[in-house]
This record gives sequence, C-alpha cells and structure tokens, in this order.
Amino acid sequence: MEPNVTVSPTSRPRGRTALIVAAAALLGISGGTAVGYGIQSQRPPTPLPALSQPGLAYPAKPLAADKAPAPLPASEDRRVRTEGDLRKLLLERPEGAEASPDYPREGGEWMPYAEYARYFKDGEGMFRYFTESGLRRVAATEWVQKDRYTRLALVQFRPGLDSYAPDHLAKQLSYMPEAEEGAGNAGDPIEGTGRGRYYLYPVEREAGYLPLYRARALAVRGDIMIDIGISDVKPISKKDIRVLAERQLERL
Repeated sequence: MEPNVTVSPTSRPRGRTALIVAAAALLGISGGTAVGYGIQSQRPPTPLPALSQPGLAYPAKPLAADKAPAPLPASEDRRVRTEGDLRKLLLERPEGAEASPDYPREGGEWMPYAEYARYFKDGEGMFRYFTESGLRRVAATEWVQKDRYTRLALVQFRPGLDSYAPDHLAKQLSYMPEAEEGAGNAGDPIEGTGRGRYYLYPVEREAGYLPLYRARALAVRGDIMIDIGISDVKPISKKDIRVLAERQLERL
C-alpha cells in the first residue's frame, strides 16, 4: 500500500520556475528593442545643423598691406632674442662688482656641459642626462661683491616634442625641500612663472671658518631654465634672490 502524499496544486520545481521567468524577461527585452527600432524607422530623418556660420574668425581674403598688423620687433619677439647670442641676455654685472676668476669676461661666457654638471652631486649622471636630453648651450656669468658671490646660468635646451627645460626644472625642484641635497624647505614662488621658486639655505657653520649663507632661484621661460645662486658670509635676504630672479626673467 502506497503512503499518503499531499501535493499542493500550486507547487512547481524552483529550477523550472526560474527558467520560465528568465525566458520571459529576455523575450520582453528583445520584443521591446524590436518595437523601438520599428518606431524609429518610421520617423522622418532629423536634419543636421548647417556647417556654415556667419562671422568667421579669418577673412575671406588677405588684409590690405596698410591694414595688416606689423610684425613684432626683435626687441619684443622672445624667440628672436633667445636664438641669438644667449650671453647678451644675462644680467649685467652690477656697478662696483668685480668679475670672478672663473668668469672674467664682461657679459658672460659659454659654460661647458661637464662644468655645469659638476654643480650637482651626481655630476656624471647629470652629464649623461644633459647629453641625452638635448641640452643646447649654457651661458653663465659670476661676479663678486666683497664676500658675496653671485652666479647666473641660462640653460637652453633644443626645441622638440619633449619639454626638456620644464623637465630639468622639475628635477631640481624635486630635491630642493630635502635637507641633505637641497635647501631643506619648500621655498617661495616667483610670481608670474608658474613653477619658479627661490630658496634660502640654512646657515652652514664649521669650526675655524666663517659661516656660509646660500640662496638659489630656479625658473623656466620657454626653452631656457634659469639657475641663480648666491653665497655669502653674511645673511642673504629673500628680497636679494627674488629681485635677482625677476630681473633676469625680464630679459628673456
């Protein structure tokens, strides 16, 4: 005799129910998409806006000679200035200052790559970087006022797809806040330069020697990075290095 088993008339295997629901959903989506395409195909095409527009920025024909703007004079064309003798763009030696033994020529001199690379801790690595990154030339000058030495360098890179001057600036700015290699502080911005900054170093003291104060300014103008340094046995004010950087930038 078989046992009594009660089966609800509404019960259905769960797997079968889920399959039916999924099939219905898919059919609904497909059907809705087909209906949407059908309605859209019956509509008239939407016209595109006219390509021609009044008031174009460029005239239909060249301007008359008497109305065409005059070309920039060489004194205002920065590209023309920087393509010439870069040494002429260096700040002139202040009145009363003397030329340093390393840079005796009035108006500055050309600095070899290797000599400029020696200003950095990893001189050999910097020399390789300069030769691979399109360094074009370095114009430099240095003067002495009592115990103060001031050095200016205009580091120009060759034009190209890569912005080597900003890249060189970024590398210098990256380590300047470090106490071991740089000034140990964030410095101050040079107005109107974007990323240009100037720094005062902590005083260096050593038994038997006078204290050493240093300052540095870094900025970029076009394909030229300016690198300015001051050293003295007396304190250097922020204004001293800032004004020097601003005056040099004005000549570029």
